[in-house]
Amino acid sequence: MKKIFLFLLIPTILSAQNKVSFDEYMKAQASLYRFNGNVLLAKNGNVVYQGSFGYADFQSKKLLDSNSVFDCGSIAKEFTAMGILLLKDKGKIDFTDTIGKFFPELPYTNVTVRQLLTHTSGMPNGFSVVVKLFDHNKIATNKDLIRLLAIEKPPLNFKPGTNLMYSGTGFNLLACIIEKITGQDYKTYIKENIFTPLGMMHTQVANRPRPAGDIEGLAYGYVYSDSLKNYIRYDSLISPWTTCLAGITGEGMIVTTTGDLLKWDRALKNHRLLKETTQQQMLSKQAERTAVPLVTFGYGMRIEKNDFGNCFFHNGYYPGYVSQHVHYTDDDVTTIVLSNNESNADFIADALVGIVLNKNTMMPVIHNETPNKAVSDKYTGRYMMRLATPPYMVEFPVELVIKNEALTIHTASSDILLKKESPAKFFFANGTDQQLEFETDASGNVIKVWHTAWGVKKEMQRQL
Repeated sequence: MKKIFLFLLIPTILSAQNKVSFDEYMKAQASLYRFNGNVLLAKNGNVVYQGSFGYADFQSKKLLDSNSVFDCGSIAKEFTAMGILLLKDKGKIDFTDTIGKFFPELPYTNVTVRQLLTHTSGMPNGFSVVVKLFDHNKIATNKDLIRLLAIEKPPLNFKPGTNLMYSGTGFNLLACIIEKITGQDYKTYIKENIFTPLGMMHTQVANRPRPAGDIEGLAYGYVYSDSLKNYIRYDSLISPWTTCLAGITGEGMIVTTTGDLLKWDRALKNHRLLKETTQQQMLSKQAERTAVPLVTFGYGMRIEKNDFGNCFFHNGYYPGYVSQHVHYTDDDVTTIVLSNNESNADFIADALVGIVLNKNTMMPVIHNETPNKAVSDKYTGRYMMRLATPPYMVEFPVELVIKNEALTIHTASSDILLKKESPAKFFFANGTDQQLEFETDASGNVIKVWHTAWGVKKEMQRQL
């Protein structure tokens, strides 16, 4: 399909060390790999690049602009955590308070607020209970979630505090606790205590089906149909997300803009809403998973140190949308990427950070398969590889194997076919902007393997 680009032209950063510009990189992502969405990059709180690429409505060809509103998926958990921490600062809740204190009808009486905030509660999947028991012609609420969990009583996945497993249900319960303490619905509480004080005028809890025109500036979410070979609006499909799950809050259901998320980011940086000590707790390590996937959480926020420095972040997914908010604390760099056609926001955010920090960011290119498809078995082996696998973007163990005479990335859940571009370069056959490059010594032995994803080049560590 023909792509249209709309830019808010803010000076593009270039350097002698890095010849890739923001405009060049993003135009290539849009034209070659169909990125559709908005991006914003700020340093020291000042916007250095902002761009809109493609359409808010694919049918009418309405263009995106800087005020376009996107569902931010699990980035909503940042706001739910803030809602709890505001109550903590006011002395209305404590981290050691248990679910039993607020909802004695639930069987998870000893699970604490702190464990819910850090994904160490072991909570089962409450949405599966709603899908199983609730009328799909109606919209469930947080109260319905509590009622159905009390009826079904699904067991915990592990003893609370002994493991870490990402839990959307844990944050739904935190929203229920907010409502129990304040007597307000989650939507009203979050608006009055976070969005309005920070001037986030384009942000709201949108916990209901979203008919056309219901949310001003909404960029509709699109999913790609393999059968139709085209994008279709997700809200035109019938699924639990467009029916019974649409009214439950806490883990998602917030729409926002890149500009509003920058206001939020600055509030976190400058502890505008919380006491400074509480804000530091939110953005520092509170729980860590030591088994693969290796992840660290603060309160409602991922914490990480990578090649670009120390950061806090959260990514998000909702059908039709993928989002990323990341803040690098060492250099005070913030990147926000919101897509409404499920483009890979995580790695694109990484690439934009790489450009501003003068790291080695590569331009997207279209890869071509070589006629000589023979593959040497010297490339096979076990490696750690950074993959975007919702809800995580972390390093996973993978195995490079030869399958049906082709090099293949094998994981516990799937296989990814690689196509040969040159004797030492292979690109992903799934249409994503990724490739592997093998570095060899004089004897032809593999000494390093590089994974380039959406322009970000990182070494894959071999596992013995």
